[in-house]
Amino acid sequence: MKIERVVIDTNVLISAIISPHGKPRRCVDWCLDNATIVASAEMLAELETRLARPRIAKLVTPLQRTAVLVTVREAALVLPVSPIPPTCRDSDDDIVLATGISGRAACIVTGDQDLLVLDLFRDIRILTPADFLEAVGAGT
Repeated sequence: MKIERVVIDTNVLISAIISPHGKPRRCVDWCLDNATIVASAEMLAELETRLARPRIAKLVTPLQRTAVLVTVREAALVLPVSPIPPTCRDSDDDIVLATGISGRAACIVTGDQDLLVLDLFRDIRILTPADFLEAVGAGT
C-alpha cells in the first residue's frame, strides 16, 4: 500500500515516546522517513495537554516532551480543519477524522477503539500501528 499522507493520533505519538522500541515508535519513524504527517492545531494542542498530564509526565522527561512537540510541529503539515457532523462515540475524536479529511490522508494511525471501530471513513483507512506497519511492508 502506498501511503503519502498520514494522521498519527495523539495516543500513538505518546506511546512512541514511552516505548522507543515498540510498534508505535516504528510507525512514527516510518512516517517521518517516508510520508507526510498531517496534523491540525487542535491535535497539537491535545498532544501538549496530554503530555503534561501527571500520569504521562512521570513517564516522559521534560526534554522528551519538548523534543516530540518540536519534532511533530516541524515535521507535520499542519492544516486548518472544518468541523464534521458528529461521527465518533467520543466526540473529541471527530477532530482526528476532520484532520484526515483536510489533509487528504490515506490513513489514520490510532490505538483508540472509538476510531478503530470505523475501519474506513470517507476512503481514509483507520489502522492500528501494527496494521499500518504491515500495510506499508514494515511489519516485522
